[in-house]
Amino acid sequence: MTNDKTLPLLERIAAALERRSPPAAAAADASHGHWFGWTETGLAALPPARTTPLALYQDVAMQAATLLENSRRHAMGLPAHDVLLWGARGMGKSSLARSVVADLHAKGHDLALVQVMLPALASLPALFAALATTGRPFLVFLDDVSLGADAAEVHALRSLLDGGVQARPDHVRLIVTSNRRHLVPRRLAENEGDAINPRDVADDHLALADRFGLRLGFHPCDQDAYLAMCAGYARHHGLAFDPPAALAWAVARGARSGRVAWQFTVEQAGAQGVKLAV
Repeated sequence: MTNDKTLPLLERIAAALERRSPPAAAAADASHGHWFGWTETGLAALPPARTTPLALYQDVAMQAATLLENSRRHAMGLPAHDVLLWGARGMGKSSLARSVVADLHAKGHDLALVQVMLPALASLPALFAALATTGRPFLVFLDDVSLGADAAEVHALRSLLDGGVQARPDHVRLIVTSNRRHLVPRRLAENEGDAINPRDVADDHLALADRFGLRLGFHPCDQDAYLAMCAGYARHHGLAFDPPAALAWAVARGARSGRVAWQFTVEQAGAQGVKLAV
């Protein structure tokens, strides 16, 4: 319990701590720059993302071309879709979103990417409000989305996509990645006493996926496609390519994917004393 004599001391301590605390970072200016993150403190400017040239995307050329064209239309103020990238891990869903934006920058388009870096749905209306005052085109990027079976979250995102009261502005489009095609959870509520019918929950998630005008699937690659990825990286970075070593690398990891191909490339570059261009 404090008394009148201790209050001045506590006030001095509080003032000293406040002086030592770093000031809150100013929110980034959304009208300038191309790479942003949305965090609990607001909009933050990010350094340019490290990206892969689109020509190096093997086995997903159709997906890359389709996403590029949709993003180009949006950058030019033309009608464009919200996008769901779904499918196998490590096949380039997340990196492709960044690479498309970098490619359009190189072609002179003013398009900004905002990656949401905190639980997304509760904060999206605030992010949309922050972007609404700037008329330039934005892509809001939600990576590895899994909504579980939360009906409230599903309906909230459907409202944002459908044009509800808190809908995203016309100059903002969403790119969402998920390992599942329909954003349906692996296990739905199955308790007999549950008031929510599992089929209704599944239908809700399917209806959510339907709100994305563009849905692109990324499938596991076969051995030939994996070797083509490794060979493409090797050519681009001036590395000697050893197919048996590439296959052994994939076998040791129990997977073939674009991510595994890039990890093999990093290993080979280190072994060959070659620095990888950033």
